[in-house]
Amino acid sequence: MEREVKFSLVFRDMWQSAGKYQPRVDQLVKVAPAIIRMGCFDRVETNGGGFEQVNLLYGENPNKSVREWTKPFHEAGIQTHMLDRALNGLRMSPCPKDLRQLFYKVKKAQGTDITRIFCGLNDARNVIPSIQYAKEAGMIAQASLCITHSPIHTVEYYVDLAKQFIEAGAEEICLKDMAGIGRPVSCGKIVAGIKAIKKDIVVQYHSHAGPGFNMASILEVAEAGCDYIDCGMAPLSWGTGHADIIAVQEMLKDAGFKVKDINMEAYMEVRTQIQEMCDDFLGYYIPELNHINNSLLVKPGLPGGMMGSLMTDLEDNLKSLNKWKVKNGQPELTTDQLLVKLFDEVAYVWPKVGYPCLVTPFSQYVKNLALMNVIQMEKGKERWSMIADNIWDMILGKSGQLPGPVAQELKDMAKAEGREFETNDPQGYYPDDLEDYKKKMQEKGWELGEDLEELFEYSMHPSQYEAYKSGKAKADFEKDLAERKAKKNAPAAADMPKSIKVSVNGQTYEVNIAYGAEAPAATTAAAGAPVAAAGEGEDVLAPLEGKFFRTKDAQEQPIAVGQEVKAGDVIGYIEAMKTYNAIRADFDGILTAVLVNNGDSVEEDDPIIKIARK
Repeated sequence: MEREVKFSLVFRDMWQSAGKYQPRVDQLVKVAPAIIRMGCFDRVETNGGGFEQVNLLYGENPNKSVREWTKPFHEAGIQTHMLDRALNGLRMSPCPKDLRQLFYKVKKAQGTDITRIFCGLNDARNVIPSIQYAKEAGMIAQASLCITHSPIHTVEYYVDLAKQFIEAGAEEICLKDMAGIGRPVSCGKIVAGIKAIKKDIVVQYHSHAGPGFNMASILEVAEAGCDYIDCGMAPLSWGTGHADIIAVQEMLKDAGFKVKDINMEAYMEVRTQIQEMCDDFLGYYIPELNHINNSLLVKPGLPGGMMGSLMTDLEDNLKSLNKWKVKNGQPELTTDQLLVKLFDEVAYVWPKVGYPCLVTPFSQYVKNLALMNVIQMEKGKERWSMIADNIWDMILGKSGQLPGPVAQELKDMAKAEGREFETNDPQGYYPDDLEDYKKKMQEKGWELGEDLEELFEYSMHPSQYEAYKSGKAKADFEKDLAERKAKKNAPAAADMPKSIKVSVNGQTYEVNIAYGAEAPAATTAAAGAPVAAAGEGEDVLAPLEGKFFRTKDAQEQPIAVGQEVKAGDVIGYIEAMKTYNAIRADFDGILTAVLVNNGDSVEEDDPIIKIARK
């Protein structure tokens, strides 16, 4: 009898692998019936890591999105699944235990059936509690093996990890081949090893297309007994995304597997709607290079889900770096030149920091560290001269046990800075804080939400949630979108305008336009965005481009104007590439002014704070 292989549409991950944002809830609800009519999917990935943050960033309530988006699939008998980051929940940084427990109760109540739990360190101490919390909430716990290729990450390593998860109660196992660099034969051997432990355990395979291995890997894991294959579909398949459902279905059918037919009329309808979403606004955040497969990704092993945002971030970093180079009489770099330098540096850094699997948040940490090294070295500075605190936390073991040893030079740096390596269970470093957030919400007059979902959202994403509630997130997004539309639609004539006015949702923005290497003039902000007046003292300059924040979470108190600071004190943060980079005082003094608003975008070397020497 033919063995059946089933398909899952990774709709959330398709978008995250392509660009920066996810569709709006009205777009999601509109496309759901056509996805159902395709008739080939037994599962759809509806939400998870990154999904809720980007909803907040453009001013939409993600809780409403999840509830409305999962509903039609339930009614059609299609399971919904999400991606979660174990100790980190849905964010980049670790979560307290009480927030992790609430997380699964909220997602189950909102309509998510299966949670795909992963830890980028493959530290069972981070995954096993989430297996228990998910099952207690009534969800199906799917534990993930983060697949990569290194001397440490062998077939035996992964089979042993799966055994630990199965013994801890995991109902399913996922091979999360997030960079698509899992070698096909090895992936097949891992699935066979898992099935030898427990024949009826459900195994699902997730892989990205970018480096070029994944069609062979899909065939290998199917032959070894895999039950579900994650697929994408045009126009967001291949490239940094996933293999297209049509190709996968035809390949497996030819190999003798039982697979469901695809309603091609519905497929074309979904494809058309995805293109309409791109044309509406999402396409403005999808770099062209992300549509192309690239075997250069085999060496750095960067994940497809990060490549969407990476290429967008790289544009900003390249612009900032080239501005410095022009100022210092050096030749500018092209995108390709910076990309190759970055890929080479990732390959250099990765073993130095103990071979963490390059998946969120550790892919961002390693990539950010590599990019900072490249930028600093391009400016004639030393490698390792800027390491963010959360990257140190990874190196020191506060996020979990690294698979490999840390390089001696980093150990020496840690010792010189008074940092200590940790071996305890990471959860112990992050005390419960739900009651603190509940009190803050009550003081602000904010509703805790159905099934405490608003409390969950605020606790999980404090700064993004506050920006969402204040309207700042929506205003910033609409202004950025207006600038992108203006730039794309600008005329290619010698007398091109230096500024135009663009209206988005009734709000008018004046957008300044730069051409080539020209730097734009300061753009007029929307009305009602005050900036603190400058005081006496010396300027503290932004060390890199990003968003300025006084604090990195709601538990931290900002240093007030007029307050005394000591050399080395943290006086603010630049959030860049999903990492908070601390800004420290260079000398003792009095903080006399904060020159930019919380959440404002700044460029490298922009004055952001003033400190008067004592």
